[in-house]
Amino acid sequence: MRCIFCKAESSASRSIEHILPESIGNSKLLLPKGVVCDKCNNYFAKAVEKPFLEAEAVRQMRFHEGLPSKKGRVPSIVGLLDPDVPVRLFRDAKDRALSAAVPTEHFGRLAERPEGRLLMPMGGAPPSGTVLSRFFAKVATESMAARLTYDPRLLEQFIDDPQLDPLRNHARRGQPLDWSVHVRRIYPANARTLGPDGSWGQVMHESDFLVTPRQEIYFAQAIFGIEYTINIGGPDVDGYLEWLDANNQASPLYAPKNLELYEMPAPRPG
Repeated sequence: MRCIFCKAESSASRSIEHILPESIGNSKLLLPKGVVCDKCNNYFAKAVEKPFLEAEAVRQMRFHEGLPSKKGRVPSIVGLLDPDVPVRLFRDAKDRALSAAVPTEHFGRLAERPEGRLLMPMGGAPPSGTVLSRFFAKVATESMAARLTYDPRLLEQFIDDPQLDPLRNHARRGQPLDWSVHVRRIYPANARTLGPDGSWGQVMHESDFLVTPRQEIYFAQAIFGIEYTINIGGPDVDGYLEWLDANNQASPLYAPKNLELYEMPAPRPG
């Protein structure tokens, strides 16, 4: 067995690779041991996934959705007690209870107020540049490999395919430097859908591949309603923009499926 990124022998590797990090709610999209070697797995966790997860917009998303890290902690964010008192906001990973830490220098001002409003930030600075593109180059490469793990011969062909080297090199080494990712919101973060068992569930993440009339292959990944689309074969997304214009801006995740999404009610306080 060889690693799909560095192509080195990986039969002795012990790490199961999460295609999407556990910290954004993924427990099922996995690659077996050795598909990504331990060295690449550790590298991606530190150099590719961590910068994405620490981007302000992603931290805020994880906070509002109550998504804990591997250590079981939901990331904290900075809020505001109206009008100008900064506070550090925390959310319990188990019961989603909210708490706030107020700087000691503001205790006196708060004691003088009978009541006040707590303002929580939404829509912080999103990940961009290579933080964004390397993350989704990794996710796209692993998502392709996940469809081939049932046949070792196909997986070997995938590893040796030179057409995929630019994508895997961008994920693993940041080369080439620039690689476009198309980003847009396609449904609310709290959207829900009806599952096959008849129960309602929140749409956390979903993905699919798209082949355009140009015969380009794109990978589209939605995370809490934000769609990220990357070209498998090259750094531009011109073919995807053409496809969007020709298909009334429909998402490749839903255009052929015609699934209905509904907005979930806001959680009750307390």
